Amino acid sequence: MLDKIQSTKFDQINVAYNRVFRPGQLSIGLVLPLEAYAVGAEPALSGHLEAAKKAEELGFAALWLRDVPFNVPNFGDPGQIFDPFVYLGALATATDRIALGTSSVILPIRHPAHVAKAATTADVLSGGRLLLGVASGDRPEEYPAMNQSYDDRGARFRDSIDYIRAVGSNYPTHENAQGTLSGGIDLLPKPHGTRLPMLITGGSQQSPDWVAQNGDGWMTYPRNAAAQGQVIADYRQRVKTAGQPDKPVMQSLYVDVVSDPAAPPRPIHLGFQSGSDFLRSYLREIETLGINHVALNLRFNHAPINTTLELLADTVLPDFS
Repeated sequence: MLDKIQSTKFDQINVAYNRVFRPGQLSIGLVLPLEAYAVGAEPALSGHLEAAKKAEELGFAALWLRDVPFNVPNFGDPGQIFDPFVYLGALATATDRIALGTSSVILPIRHPAHVAKAATTADVLSGGRLLLGVASGDRPEEYPAMNQSYDDRGARFRDSIDYIRAVGSNYPTHENAQGTLSGGIDLLPKPHGTRLPMLITGGSQQSPDWVAQNGDGWMTYPRNAAAQGQVIADYRQRVKTAGQPDKPVMQSLYVDVVSDPAAPPRPIHLGFQSGSDFLRSYLREIETLGINHVALNLRFNHAPINTTLELLADTVLPDFS
């Protein structure tokens, strides 16, 4: 079991990274939109900025946006519909403290200069509250629509990471398949902190060693306790072997929180329905496994979202603040 206070430290990167990720501790965020909607349906996005403000007021650590350029019907989920970077700008002005994350920007179908420009803009406008989750993508239908190939997305992902890192410095010199930076031009603005904190989602078509070495943290999915503990330990051992400082691990989780606090768990897609007692015990367990942040998705929640947010703030957040 991990102690609440560990000897390891994470890098200090920007305001969001430093607040959300603490060694040996778990923080709790929310996936937008903050509303329930059925498989195949589109969210209404009614009162979405007010919901984001409420999440901040209640003490949640982060809000997470997905990058879904096209609604692919067989995936059954259009995400929050809005472009993540435009939405980040709106959220940056509507909120003051809560971290703003992407989970995740699909790098192989965007040019990294545009990603870097948009992400650093959101980071600066929000006062250093951006967490840039990135991924290689898993919706093959989107790639031909952007005249991109699907099979070599892993190589473009690697090149994009390198390119985004390069333009964080002044007048960089860098060359790869994504473009040539001659040293005579500069991309502005620069990140609010030391760099853009980039968290790699899953494997992103890379080797485990590459993921451990090249991200500022890792975004993974819910698993049973034994499996989750093993993959987290493996990731951190790879980070250590590479001679790098410890890095945070976060995961997603779909929940449907019912009013009876003692209600037992029932499986749902990538998560469970339960009362607050089981949810709290589950979160304590993954905290001991080494998860530093969980992004709760309320898409399948049956109770009114505001009611559930207040319930979570009263019964769960105090254990993880």
